[in-house]
Amino acid sequence: MIRRALIVAFVLLATACADRSPRTAGPVQAGPWVNVVTEPVAADPTQPDRTAFGRFRYAGGLALTATDSNRLHGLSDIRVLQDGRLLGVTDEGDLFEARLKWDGEGRLAGLDRARITALPGPGGGPLGGKLEADAEGLALLADGSRLVSFEQRHRILLYPARGGPPRPVNSPEAAFPPNGGLEALSTDPARGPEAWLAGGEESGELWTCTLRTPCRSLGTLPKPFEFGLVAVTPLPDGGLAYVIRAWDPLRGSRIALILRNAAGVEFDRLELGRPLTTDNFEGVEVLPGKEGGLRFLLASDDNFSTEQRTLLLAFDWTP
Repeated sequence: MIRRALIVAFVLLATACADRSPRTAGPVQAGPWVNVVTEPVAADPTQPDRTAFGRFRYAGGLALTATDSNRLHGLSDIRVLQDGRLLGVTDEGDLFEARLKWDGEGRLAGLDRARITALPGPGGGPLGGKLEADAEGLALLADGSRLVSFEQRHRILLYPARGGPPRPVNSPEAAFPPNGGLEALSTDPARGPEAWLAGGEESGELWTCTLRTPCRSLGTLPKPFEFGLVAVTPLPDGGLAYVIRAWDPLRGSRIALILRNAAGVEFDRLELGRPLTTDNFEGVEVLPGKEGGLRFLLASDDNFSTEQRTLLLAFDWTP
């Protein structure tokens, strides 16, 4: 018990230290459109030409910065629409939108037509301060509605496809810690077009919810104690991909993208840690790949810190 208590204390101290990093400063955005500068990054800075990581192949990556806004930070989750637009939500309650650009070889090459808008609250006005606006998860329902999960004040809001203010929907009834709540959110197509999955960061517990039925626990996803569950996304065959993340002062950020089949059996994983390019990854999306493969997009939350980056990385997985 003493050893476990020491580990818990170390993890809490590491998290607290991570939150004290220097904050960015810059111009306040005057309108929704922002100029995003993209800088290519290698998956392995020690071997810039390396693309193979087991059965995963690196398909390009970008570091994102905005020259005319201080709001492109805290990117917590991402989704891609059928028209190729990237959507993301941030820790300050913003919605980030941009069009993905791919080069002739299908590698991630850039973003354009980017804009950032504030997510409205249920009354139609602003969400409010950090306690109300800490958006962590994003899911797109079949009818075009968008679900956004929040921590600090833990809840899920549904933004109607036709516009208008959001409304609260079913959310797991659990005692989440203030900064360890509904980090993971995705649709749950195996259980219907109006179903979604919600995951608790600290516990790793996963729930399935619908508009008409309360959330029901599916148990906990396997993860080491020091890792948190930060993102989930369904796989086309009924399986699940999820991301777990850990941080400490000695090793920095470590993440694992874990793939499970419909029976719940892990069949592959991608691990990123030093010296590979890694950061505070919190968002994952899966797209159809070539020849039956899958393309995964990973997005990082820079914590509004000058010592971290907003990254968008692409990896192709071959069956």
